[in-house]
Amino acid sequence: MSTKSMVNVAYELMLKKRKPVTFLKLWEDVATMMGFNKQQEEDNIAQFYSDISLDERFVSVGDNKWDLRSRHTYHEVFVDTDDLLIEENDEDGEFEEEEPIKESVIDDYN
Repeated sequence: MSTKSMVNVAYELMLKKRKPVTFLKLWEDVATMMGFNKQQEEDNIAQFYSDISLDERFVSVGDNKWDLRSRHTYHEVFVDTDDLLIEENDEDGEFEEEEPIKESVIDDYN
């Protein structure tokens, strides 16, 4: 079993791969390098996803693929949050109320 963290093992693997890989492939390789059994894999996969999501060395490049941020330009990985509009203000500067969810929509999920 490796004494390195999962994210550091992933970083070393990504240095060798030299191209983006899917999350599941990266996880399989990390779990193998860490010497995890099936239960440990299940117990650690969510933590691993959180770790690479928060680690500045990694970037999601779409289609559930991850790569090293250093291989990409700023414009390739930058997400302009100004384009993300969560709620709109009305003319008075107040937030508009959302429309209530229709019963027919709720029934679709039941």
